[in-house]
Amino acid sequence: MTEKELKAAFQALSPEEKARFLEIENREWLESLEYVLKVEGPERVEELLRLLDEYLFRHGVYPANRLSTPYLNTLPKEKEPPYPGDLELERRIANILRWNAAMMVTRANKKADGIGGHIATYASIAELYEVGFNHFFRGPEAGLDRDLVFFQGHASPGNYARAFLEGRLKEEDLENFRREVHPPVPGGRGLSSYPHPWLMPDFWEFPTVSMGLGPIQAIYQARFMRYLEDRGLKPKSSAKVWAFLGDGEHDEPETVGALHLAARENLDNLIFVVNCNLQRLDGPVRGNSKVIQELERLYRGAGWRVIKVVWGSAWDALLAKDKEGHLLRRFEALVDGESQRYAAFGGKELRERFFNTPELKKLIEGMTDEELTELTRSQGGHDMVKIYAAYKAAVEHKGSPVVILARTIKGYGMGPTVMAKNVAHQVKKLTEEDLKEARRFLGIPIPEEKLPELPYYHPGPDSPEVRYLLERRKALGGFVPERRVRFKGGLEVPEEEFFREFYEGSGGREISTTMAFVRILAKLLRHPKIGKYIVPIVPDEARTFGMEALIAQVGVYSPQGQLYVPVDAGTLTAYKESQKGQILEEGITEAGAMAEFIAAGTAYAHWGIPTIPFFITYSMFGLQRIGDLVWAAADQRTRGFFLGATAGRTTLAGEGLQHQDGQSHVYALAAPNLLAYDPAFAYEFAVILEDGLRRMYGRGEDVFYYITIENENYVHPPMPEPREKVKEGILKGLYLFRAGEGKGPKVQLFGTGPILNEALKAQELLAKYGVVADVWSATSYKALYVDAIEAERETRLLGKARRPYVQEVLEGHEGPIVAATDYLKALPNLIRGYVDRPFAVLGTDGFGRSDTREALRDFFEVDARHIAYTALALLHEEGKVTKRTLNQARKDLGLKLEEVPPHRR
Repeated sequence: MTEKELKAAFQALSPEEKARFLEIENREWLESLEYVLKVEGPERVEELLRLLDEYLFRHGVYPANRLSTPYLNTLPKEKEPPYPGDLELERRIANILRWNAAMMVTRANKKADGIGGHIATYASIAELYEVGFNHFFRGPEAGLDRDLVFFQGHASPGNYARAFLEGRLKEEDLENFRREVHPPVPGGRGLSSYPHPWLMPDFWEFPTVSMGLGPIQAIYQARFMRYLEDRGLKPKSSAKVWAFLGDGEHDEPETVGALHLAARENLDNLIFVVNCNLQRLDGPVRGNSKVIQELERLYRGAGWRVIKVVWGSAWDALLAKDKEGHLLRRFEALVDGESQRYAAFGGKELRERFFNTPELKKLIEGMTDEELTELTRSQGGHDMVKIYAAYKAAVEHKGSPVVILARTIKGYGMGPTVMAKNVAHQVKKLTEEDLKEARRFLGIPIPEEKLPELPYYHPGPDSPEVRYLLERRKALGGFVPERRVRFKGGLEVPEEEFFREFYEGSGGREISTTMAFVRILAKLLRHPKIGKYIVPIVPDEARTFGMEALIAQVGVYSPQGQLYVPVDAGTLTAYKESQKGQILEEGITEAGAMAEFIAAGTAYAHWGIPTIPFFITYSMFGLQRIGDLVWAAADQRTRGFFLGATAGRTTLAGEGLQHQDGQSHVYALAAPNLLAYDPAFAYEFAVILEDGLRRMYGRGEDVFYYITIENENYVHPPMPEPREKVKEGILKGLYLFRAGEGKGPKVQLFGTGPILNEALKAQELLAKYGVVADVWSATSYKALYVDAIEAERETRLLGKARRPYVQEVLEGHEGPIVAATDYLKALPNLIRGYVDRPFAVLGTDGFGRSDTREALRDFFEVDARHIAYTALALLHEEGKVTKRTLNQARKDLGLKLEEVPPHRR
């Protein structure tokens, strides 16, 4: 009977007959297996199972419980759909782009030796990009169906080369690759080395480059897209997030750390494309194994759909001819270091080393070395037919994220110095031999005598190539990459009246700045205009920060809702999960929470939805732990509030060395558009918050805020008068909180955060010695520092006579300064050069300790007693306090100073 007749006969059976048939079939299989196990042993069973697997895989069947499948294309040739485009034209376009990208880098390094750039990465990824550009990536005109694309950073010359053909960039622009400060070619803009939205705000959307930051951000962008849809802030759409990354990039923890989240939340709007060119900077990614197989196990184990694109069409005939699986077994024995040799040295090497058995030699009888060389270059990631089949399957897949593992050759088509060689990543210039070979291989119609000029090739605006790529981009919704800011400001944010209650203090009740933040956040969530846009983000620490009531109020986001009755059901703080939940509870992952912060803080640009993220985490686990992602947030113009909670080296009592933060404000100096504050009282926090909402969402400024908040409880006073001047000082970084009274030597005490209370106690201690101390709240040393260096520059370069704010505000307040902080001494020392008087700093340099706040502040010498004694010592140096008074004060204050400073203990 034919296959068709057999199928018809089976379908004709009654349900009872089918059940009986399957029962007999199962028994026969098990009896056969039992025989083999008893007679031939478990090794033979393993062999048979392997043969069965091979048979299934050759026919495109992949059992779900397998972590690894044979080293073959996931989609067999018979399941490939017809290619919808002009293959020959698209190949020509890809090769023109390869040439121009290589010329751009080579010319740049000829003009400025050592300027850098990368040729080999784009050469390996060109077809993977082009299939996407011509058939899949939807641009900004597609509206809410537009795709977000994370491009591989080292391949940026290819993006510029495409924009050149599209007419978006001129030749003068290409000439300024990596020359952004002083473009050497007039009329051209500087092109950034990698994708940088800060530097090219109309072009790039996402900063990437093999640090794992692209992959983790892509996952959370896809997740946040679902969050927006589930909460009704964005209509549901077919938009996808595409992320292109390298195989070597998977060594970065950030690349793989959130894979489980994407699968757990069924993010079928997410597609990873891994450019498996088998090489990183120094050599093979996995010379002694196969990285594609390793990555397949990783992704399948995490719950992703894996599509491998390993072999190009030139292998199809051999695979069809290999009925007994000899070629498949040889593929399984390959290691990547060996594959690299074949790509580098061609057909002769393949004949001698790969086809190394009688059965394999028989497969290639009659094939020339040139035909075998074509086999070495026929990799799935360079075959547009194979790529299209994989992309189409990925886009149509439902229920889980998809990863495409595409085998490519690093430096493909770039000549003998570059292609597949270990040095490929570092090659910045092509030799004369490389140029000739690349021109021939890529089919670029440039005369040989012109090659020394390193000419670009443009087929002309009316050429078939240019018309085709422009038509395809028009059909798909416009150019990619392109950054369009869809929300430019104008959100109706709360004014002073909304925050006024927080100006009045805590009414004699002891609270922490964290409690003040939670109260303000709860009120913002209820705000009729912006409440729906508030996005609280927390990495499994909400209860630590006293936010459990908010969980019950607005719920934790979960795409599945809540499938269980929580153990605290019926209480006022019951744990509530909901598809419309507003809080993003990320679990124990500061990196994931920061990636979510970036997604929420850039939705204003991507979707025109001004979501306002409040990311709260242990301050020690913030800027120190995820500084790369904070820098990426700054680059892509993220907006929002980043809260460092339980902050301070001595304020967080008991936790010890790994938890006590005394350095985050120093790290915050790095990002130019990150404003950093350490408020002491609720009214300070409210003023900072009001300012941030107005600047970011009212005016549309590209800044974001880092604010430290603490868990120390004390009475919060009302805002002093005059309030407008105080508000100005809070935002500028310094204001007079309490003036000293009486007559006597003068001193100025700066306090930050809870240490301000120590300065206030020191003020009272100093009064006993006849010293009049003014107490200042230093809310932001970064703000003071930035203002000072700007004033200094304006005076020096521009001839303006502007004094730094710190000098202006101190005018009329005599005496030396003692600045006490719960952070490194380096922080207040930023302004040392801008004050015209003695300046002593007390800070918490060194490792943290577990103890009470009192003990810790004594240990680090930042408590009231040390502040008072330091002030007296400065006055003694000025001759305003006697040595006898100083010695008496040391005795009265009970100071037992050790020879070894705290930072050395």
